[in-house]
This record gives sequence, C-alpha cells and structure tokens, in this order.
Amino acid sequence: MPLTTPTTAWASIYRGPDWPGQISPFGTPGWERSAARWLRDLLPARYSSYGTMTGQYTVLARHVQLQLQHEQRALKVGLHTARVDLRAMGMSDQVIEQTIRLYATELGVLHDTARSVRLVTRALMNGSGLPRTTW
Repeated sequence: MPLTTPTTAWASIYRGPDWPGQISPFGTPGWERSAARWLRDLLPARYSSYGTMTGQYTVLARHVQLQLQHEQRALKVGLHTARVDLRAMGMSDQVIEQTIRLYATELGVLHDTARSVRLVTRALMNGSGLPRTTW
C-alpha cells in the first residue's frame, strides 16, 4: 500500500546529496519499491531467495546496515594490516600501495553508502508516520 502524500516537511528531509539516485524521489508513486530494489542490490545475491529479507523492509534495511558495518570492519583490518601481511606474502611495494589505496577508496564509498542507507531507512519508517512491515 503506497504512502499518502508526504508533507512538505518530510519531503524536504529526504532530498539532497545523500538520497540515492537509483531511488525514486520520496513520496512519488513507487518510491518504496525502488528503495527495496536498491537495498536488495547492496546484499549478496543469495539473500534474494529469502522471503523475510525481500518482503519485510525493516529486516532488509537492518541487514543491509549490518552488512555494510561488517564490510567496513573488514576493510579497516585490511588497511591496517596490508603492509605487514602483504609483504610477508611476497607482494611488491607497488602492489601493497595499490591495495592500500583501494581499501581507502572503498572505505569511503561504503561510508557514503551507509549514510544513504540510514536516510532511506528513516524515510521508509517515517514517511507514513508509522513503521511499515511489508511492501
């Protein structure tokens, strides 16, 4: 069931650079479905077969947030241990530096994505004033 027309206050909260371009603007017809697609695309493909994950947006959004947190932790460990571990594995200094730059870049991407996920989650939860449990 789509949301009722959003108030100007709500609509203004969910505009700006953190709103993902792949999601229809908040409050427009189909924006919730586009949000669900975007969230599902952030998870490994195997999750698409889990009905709870695909049918309950709160579960989906929560798991996306957890997945991003774990990916960020893994990148931070990789970043902090790359020099020692990769040198011990026989990697050249050039490969080590490229790997460190890759980790740092991806950490920034994940940080931005996590910020957008939090915004979309709030929009889905607050757009109607009540938590929604299904699409």
